[in-house]
Amino acid sequence: MLHDPFELPTFIIQTIQQAGFEAYFVGGAVRDMLLHREIGDVDIATSALPQQVIKLFPKTIEVGIRHGTVVVLHKGESFEVTTFRNEGDYEEHRRPKDVTFISSLSEDLQRRDFTINAIAMTGSGALIDPFDGQADIQKQMIRCVGDATERFYEDGLRMLRAIRFVSQLSFVLSDDTKAGISRCNNILKHISVERITAEFEKIMRGNNSHIAFQLLAELKIYKYLPHCANKQIEFEQLANYKWHSLQKNEEFWTLFTMLLKMETPGKFLRSWKLPVKLIRSVEINIRYFNMLLASEWTKTTLYQCGLEHAEQIERIRAVVHQNDGTERLHNIKKMYASLPIISRKELVVNGNDLQAWFNKKPGPWLKEYINNIEMAIVNGDVENEVENIKEWLLHCNLKLENNC
Repeated sequence: MLHDPFELPTFIIQTIQQAGFEAYFVGGAVRDMLLHREIGDVDIATSALPQQVIKLFPKTIEVGIRHGTVVVLHKGESFEVTTFRNEGDYEEHRRPKDVTFISSLSEDLQRRDFTINAIAMTGSGALIDPFDGQADIQKQMIRCVGDATERFYEDGLRMLRAIRFVSQLSFVLSDDTKAGISRCNNILKHISVERITAEFEKIMRGNNSHIAFQLLAELKIYKYLPHCANKQIEFEQLANYKWHSLQKNEEFWTLFTMLLKMETPGKFLRSWKLPVKLIRSVEINIRYFNMLLASEWTKTTLYQCGLEHAEQIERIRAVVHQNDGTERLHNIKKMYASLPIISRKELVVNGNDLQAWFNKKPGPWLKEYINNIEMAIVNGDVENEVENIKEWLLHCNLKLENNC
C-alpha cells in the first residue's frame, strides 16, 4: 500500500496510463518515502508530451511547458507532470539551453543529479532504480549519476545540494563526488546569490550541519560564498558547535555572522541578499549578545529587547557556551512575565497629557519625559495609572537635564 501522499496523484498516473502513455513518481518524494521522511511535493514523469497531458485533465497550469512541465490540479492540490527529456548544454552552469523530449524513463533518470534522486516508482509501488540509488540509501551515501564533474559543470548549485543532503540526511559524500566538487568548486561564482543562500540556510538547519561545515572548508567551497573568501579558519571552527539547538533563521544567521567575526554584520548579510527584516533582527541579536558579555538581563534590557529576541539570544548563548540553557530561558520568561508593561503602547498617558500638565509646547522634552515614565514603570518606581504618573512627575519635578 502506498504512502498517503501518493494516493491523490496515483489518479494522475492512472489517467495518463489509460491514454497509452507511461507515467511514474520520481525525485525527492520517492527518495523520502524510502528514507521514511516526511514527503513534500510529489512529482510525476511521463512519456506524454505537455500538450497531451493538458488534454487529459480539466485543470492544468502551463508553468514550464517549454521544458516539459505542466501542473495538474486535482482535488485542491497541484502536481508537476514533466515529460521525459534530455537536456542540451547548460547556460551559466545553471539551466539547459534546450531540452529534447524522449520516450525513455532510464534516459530521463540519467540526467538527474544524485542516484538517490534517480529512482522512479510506478503507481502500484514498484521501484525502478537503474543507478542503484537504493543501495546508496542503504550505504547513506551521496553519489552523482554518472560523472560527477559533468553533473556539477551542468549546474554548480548541485555541489551545495550534495552538502545539504549531508547536513539533512546525515549521509556522506562518495569519493568521486568529493573529487568532483574539488575540481568544480569555482563554478559557484556563476551561481546567483539567491540560490546559494537558499541552499546554505538548509545546510545550517540540518541535524548534521557540523559535518557539512567541515566539508565546506575541506572542499574550499567557502571561498565562493559571499564575503567568505578569507574565512577558512572560521569555517573550520563552525563544526565545533551544536547548530541543531537553534530554531529560527535569525538565530542561525546571527551565530554564523558572529562566528565569522564580521565587523559590519549588516553589510555582510546584505551581500547574501537576505530580507531587511531578518537583517535587522540579526543586528539586534548581536547587539544584545555583546552587551550580555559584561552583564546580565535586567528588566530594562529585557523590556527593550523583547521576549522573542531574548529567547533567540539565549539559545545562541547556550550553543556558544556549550551548555543547556534551559534554566536561563525559564528565568527570562519569568522576568518578562513580571514586567508591568511590555510595550510603550500600554502607557496610560501620552504627549497630550504631559503638555496639559506642564503647559508646554511639544519639543524634545516630551520624548525624554515619556522615556522616563516608561522606564520608571518598567522598574517598578511608579504604577501605570494616570494619577500615579502625574503625581510622580510633579514630585520629581523633571527637567530636561535631570532624570528622576
